Amino acid sequence: MSKNKTKLNLNRRNFLTGTAALAGVAATASVVPISIANANHTPLNENTKGLPDFINWKDRSALIVHSNKGIETHRSAIGESLITPNRNVYIRNNMPTMTDDQIGNRKNWKVSIEGVKNPKTFTLSQLQKLGHTTMATILQCSGNGRGFFKHKPRGSQWKTGAAACIFWTGVPMKTVVDACGGISGDSVYMTSEGVDHVPTGLDPKKAMIARSVPKKVYKDAMLAWEMNGVPVPNAHGGPLRMITPGYFGINNVKHLGKVAFTSQESSVKYMKKSYRISPIGKKGSQYPSCWEMPVKSWITRPTDETGTVKAGKVQIVGVAMGGTRKVKSVKVSVDGGSSWKKAKFIGPDLGKYAWRQFVFETTLSSGKYNIASLASNGKDKQPELRMENRRGYAHNGWKDHSVNITVV
Repeated sequence: MSKNKTKLNLNRRNFLTGTAALAGVAATASVVPISIANANHTPLNENTKGLPDFINWKDRSALIVHSNKGIETHRSAIGESLITPNRNVYIRNNMPTMTDDQIGNRKNWKVSIEGVKNPKTFTLSQLQKLGHTTMATILQCSGNGRGFFKHKPRGSQWKTGAAACIFWTGVPMKTVVDACGGISGDSVYMTSEGVDHVPTGLDPKKAMIARSVPKKVYKDAMLAWEMNGVPVPNAHGGPLRMITPGYFGINNVKHLGKVAFTSQESSVKYMKKSYRISPIGKKGSQYPSCWEMPVKSWITRPTDETGTVKAGKVQIVGVAMGGTRKVKSVKVSVDGGSSWKKAKFIGPDLGKYAWRQFVFETTLSSGKYNIASLASNGKDKQPELRMENRRGYAHNGWKDHSVNITVV
């Protein structure tokens, strides 16, 4: 085994075995209220599919349509503002989005809390009186980067666009637990269940989105009713969504109906069988679940699609995340990883669960360049190569995420 591959495996082992101060920034230029975001956007030349009706308020020009359940944000539409506008945020749904009629009066939406000393059911209105906080977190699909895998895993062929940085507003899960007298018993997991399977009439064991994460996650988790300054859109799990900072998107359960502290992981399909990081050709519940996100970064400008860049001063911009730890540094290479120089963080620091924007300025003469970024959270850094696995999960290798540009 080569030195690079050994290091890759060690970094992955750390990942697999591991488990807002500026709230007012969100609601200005970054947000388009749902009621007025109904522009008729022109489909892109390279992808002529329009947007499905349930998200016709989004910016078509910022999105790549893989399917009605998988819609990606263009690399260049992610990082020009620190917080990703709602109109640009990717879509990944396992169940059909619930409609207004199915949801009913949002204030009366109910969520039950179990595995606590005093189990209770709260309406959204009651939760809003119980506590209030705002936090920026990264929302990222487990399969972000799947499109780089050579064996073409099943699922949307995301490159970098199944990710966003979002301001959530809601009640801390710890506040809810305290209101219920604390956790009871010897629980190991916090299990969140959505109810978007109910309108389908399908077997809950096969269709319910239920995710169990380590119990410790509840201390930073949130029950969110606002996304970037507006009520959480139906398409993103409104009226109430579980937010598990630092964990992949599937654990941020949409249309939340129940939270329970349990001694066992949920036995439904989406926990027991799906979202498992297994070797190519193998599957099963014995393999690690898609929980914590690893450290990661990528370039958002210039991109492969930029075409040509004028010789002289070139500004390289990107985003970096630390997973469940604060991202500490980013380096940039313009020669395919042969040499690296430190980039500079720009913009506000919104906490360890948000990404940081970075910039690196350099002078380039005419020619072809491969530009890459390498992030570190002080404990782990991005590996060079992807971790090969059956479904293309948890890809943070810097080499695949690099971009090729021509300078003239």
